[in-house]
Amino acid sequence: MPRFDYTGRDSGGGRVSGAIEAGTLDAAVAQLFDRGITPLEVDERPAGGGPSLQRRLGLEQPKREDIVLFTRQMYTLTRSGVPLIRGLTQLAESTRNPVLAEAIFEIIEDLESGRELAGALARHPRIFDPLYVSIVRVGESSGRLEEAFERIHTYLDREKETLESIKAAVRYPMIVIVAMGVAVFILMTYVIPVFARVYDKFNTQLPLPTRVLISISGFFAAYWWLILAGVALAWYGFQVWKRTENGQLAWDRRKLGFPVIGSILLRGTLARFARAFSMAYRSGVPILEAMNVVASAVDNAWVTRKVLDMREGIEHGEPLSRVAARAAVFTPLVLQMLAVGEETGRIDEMVDEVADFYEREVDYDVRNLSTLIEPVLTIGLGILVFLLALGVFLPMWDLGQAALH
Repeated sequence: MPRFDYTGRDSGGGRVSGAIEAGTLDAAVAQLFDRGITPLEVDERPAGGGPSLQRRLGLEQPKREDIVLFTRQMYTLTRSGVPLIRGLTQLAESTRNPVLAEAIFEIIEDLESGRELAGALARHPRIFDPLYVSIVRVGESSGRLEEAFERIHTYLDREKETLESIKAAVRYPMIVIVAMGVAVFILMTYVIPVFARVYDKFNTQLPLPTRVLISISGFFAAYWWLILAGVALAWYGFQVWKRTENGQLAWDRRKLGFPVIGSILLRGTLARFARAFSMAYRSGVPILEAMNVVASAVDNAWVTRKVLDMREGIEHGEPLSRVAARAAVFTPLVLQMLAVGEETGRIDEMVDEVADFYEREVDYDVRNLSTLIEPVLTIGLGILVFLLALGVFLPMWDLGQAALH
């Protein structure tokens, strides 16, 4: 459908501009008048060759910060009593992300055609997940839409902090490991061959470590392109395998078992589950539906399966604490808190406490992660340097001993 760039004035006389989709120029002008905008200039955007490369690669997809800001703005608008379509129009015109802006314009069109807000949001699953839509639907039906957006904003904001903490935990060791790999590749491909040519001039039997090192270096120097192609092919194959159902399940389970980092990832994931479940339950989403939408929001296939298993148990009449114990992912303290919540009828408060408990643990471990990983990385780097130095300098040591005698 053609897009039109427009400039006009809103009902308050303020100058506004943006883009709109319509079949014809007259239809675009009519849409602007329907939105309370008096058009001053409307021009059809030249047709391009389809979506941009960045959009096809998903690089223009709204980031978590964009969704958090949009949710905060929606809470402010609904609390202030601004008409929904008018408020969304202003948001669409001020949103910097083009994909999100287009989605908001489509939501406006759905609302104008009589569709409810939750249904309009559900038509954009790559932007608004099922949990988001479910909370908005409950807010609409109960007449507390501003409260729904407030809870979603609080949840997304805390989730963003947790994810940033986890990324910070993983970033440092990954950078060090990649740097070590690049350094070894350069040494094997360019540095060791120079020493090998020097040693060839002595016509003497080299020590075993040196012979092994020169053989490996010779393979690197001769087939470096094959090694890089193999690494790229292996990475591509890993990504394809990870997109399959069994591959994603196996990888998500395996990465939670990594030393040190795996425990942080697991507790961060459980914190997201607990926070999302608490928000859904407190907002009035039925517990079975809450387990469904929370399972899709966890972002870990293995934990998602555990949550769905818990849902089946609840569906058969089992208490939450029992199905959580059978899932074998929660600590005894958390299970006890869930049992207390069921006994007192304050499950949402206890699950919130569970989320706070895991978030505090993750935050503490992330702050102290460097003290745990640095010794391991230092030892690994020391062993690598020792082996390289042994292979390079051992012949020099032997030649020096021979010269002294």
